[in-house]
Amino acid sequence: FPIGSGDQGIVHVIGPELGLTQPGQTIACGDSHTSTHGAFGAIAFGIGTSQVRDVLASQCLALARPKVRRIRVSGRLGFGVYAKDVILHIIRRLGVNGGVGYAYEYAGPVIERFSMEERMTVCNMSIEGGARVGYVNPDATTFDYLRGRRFAPQGDAFERAIGWWRGIASDADARFDDEVGIDGAEISPTVTWGTNPGQAIGVAETLPRLEQLPDADRSAAEEAYQFMGLVPGRPLAGTPIQVAFIGSCTNGRISDLREAARVASGGKVAPGVRALVVPGSEAVRVEAEREGLHEIFQSAGFQWREAGCSMCLAMNPDKLVGRELCASSSNRNFKGRQGSPTGRTLLMSPAMVAAAALAGRVTDVREVMR
Repeated sequence: FPIGSGDQGIVHVIGPELGLTQPGQTIACGDSHTSTHGAFGAIAFGIGTSQVRDVLASQCLALARPKVRRIRVSGRLGFGVYAKDVILHIIRRLGVNGGVGYAYEYAGPVIERFSMEERMTVCNMSIEGGARVGYVNPDATTFDYLRGRRFAPQGDAFERAIGWWRGIASDADARFDDEVGIDGAEISPTVTWGTNPGQAIGVAETLPRLEQLPDADRSAAEEAYQFMGLVPGRPLAGTPIQVAFIGSCTNGRISDLREAARVASGGKVAPGVRALVVPGSEAVRVEAEREGLHEIFQSAGFQWREAGCSMCLAMNPDKLVGRELCASSSNRNFKGRQGSPTGRTLLMSPAMVAAAALAGRVTDVREVMR
């Protein structure tokens, strides 16, 4: 799409919003977070540059068939808990390598009640848990989202497509290689403390002591504590931040901006905090401005930016400087990910980022919202 078309943005945002992403497709893209599109019941995965060449030349790839793990999230989520907290909790529990060799099927009442944008957030970070793909079975929520979108089937063709799409969902008697159950009520606003997305705790918890961790995790945790400048056994809440970033293919959609604006409304970004809001696509930016969300953010002291990836991976000048600590709604907290070799990243939901920006420190969004 050319500049000025209004259709540009992060591929994992514009594919769904334009109706290009549909159930039953096999989607390969030169970005690891292609798993986002699995929210539609597609088999979607990232590939490397040489594989991009192979796909363009042949439309084919040789892949091993993965095992399938169904992750059922039951019950209901508590106040101030979002889809980002759900996937961070899953990765915390199963580990960053727990999904190696697996496809993750997300199921259960919590997932079924999620909007498509919430499902995309969960599927987006499947790769961070080691799974090649993550998906949700297509249902009425999927079909309602796609109806009328530009590149989706139209008219009678759409109704015929629904008949086929329904048949893609896992059967009631489907067998899985592994099943994991999670009670949604046990999930709290979650924040990473280390240098991989599995190193996370609930915001009200204290940082784990090394002796509390499995032997296999202690070395990485000790290294992460040294890099992050954090002390085991102490609370993460109250840790000062210097940067707040709301955006990315994980959490740069309109529903994410609405929740963050709800928290930011009437507040002011704390002195010394650089706060950015970056829509995931031009269409998201237009809709946010139509709703006046940009005015809420700007009034609170956030920078309102053009659509794109921005500080998620230190694109353009949007980078951490030195040892800055960033509260981020993105998907990776690796060393150097946000542009500075010594910069530090805490992953959390957009609402949690907004709360941290106002307080100038990691804070429980539930306290702000109350």
